[in-house]
Amino acid sequence: MRVYTHPACLAHQPGPGHPESPARLAAVLEALRAAFPDLDWREAPAARREQLARAHSPALLARVLDARPEAWPHRLDEDTLMSADSAEAALRAAGAVVAAVDAVLGGEVGQAFCAVRPPGHHATRDTPMGFCLLNGVAVGAVHALEAHGLARVAVVDFDVHHGNGTEDIALREPRLQYVSSHQAPLYPGTGLEDQGARVLNAPLPPRCPGLAFREAWRERLLPAIDRFAPQLILVSAGFDGHRLDPLADLELGPEDYRWLSAELAALARRHCGGRLVSVLEGGYSLTALRECSVAHLRGLQAA
Repeated sequence: MRVYTHPACLAHQPGPGHPESPARLAAVLEALRAAFPDLDWREAPAARREQLARAHSPALLARVLDARPEAWPHRLDEDTLMSADSAEAALRAAGAVVAAVDAVLGGEVGQAFCAVRPPGHHATRDTPMGFCLLNGVAVGAVHALEAHGLARVAVVDFDVHHGNGTEDIALREPRLQYVSSHQAPLYPGTGLEDQGARVLNAPLPPRCPGLAFREAWRERLLPAIDRFAPQLILVSAGFDGHRLDPLADLELGPEDYRWLSAELAALARRHCGGRLVSVLEGGYSLTALRECSVAHLRGLQAA
């Protein structure tokens, strides 16, 4: 297992008291280093503008990358803020996914995890939002299609919030599949129904337990991925469905994330030669982040 990260991802400061704090990533890095002494750690490169432009409009790239915020924090919307270091952090976060895709498709490694921030799955083609500046998982998915010539890439999202940005980008690209479980009602208020055969949503009610979460994946979402037969699986790994998370109301635990991660790894072995790239998204309890990031990697590495 290879892990991509970069110190710049700790420098992004979205403002005092903001839940998407550098402490989130610090907790994940600390937990992974303690639990997995043999991980292959790599420094994430910065994504190139032409790689980002496959998924994002020129207007979004200008707004995120060309901003020179003199006042801190620089507000993009009510929840999404930037400091002077934020553009570099977003470039490294997206670049981690591109590098991970290159590594697994080049045969260097079977699986990779991108321990990065800010998260990305709410950023649409045109709009940064929901703590997200650039949609790294979508950038990586389209990179796999265009740079590596793949015909089918699946993006799997188990963050507690619906990845409206990834859905927006997937709807424009017929070679992408997007499947998501998420709490509803909850921000951003999307993902209430499927959007055709390639975009499947499983909204879960507040206080949903792990058994119902697993049932949604076992009965609907995992079979859909199996039918799609992807050549690469990318995962938006948000751990804010944990029962301790302060921003949502699901009742999941580390064992649920480990189970789903093992199921996704099994699908990757069946269809992709084991090739899978996972990207950190949300999760706002430091305890849950530590527990679930370790459970996620243990599930991915399960035989």
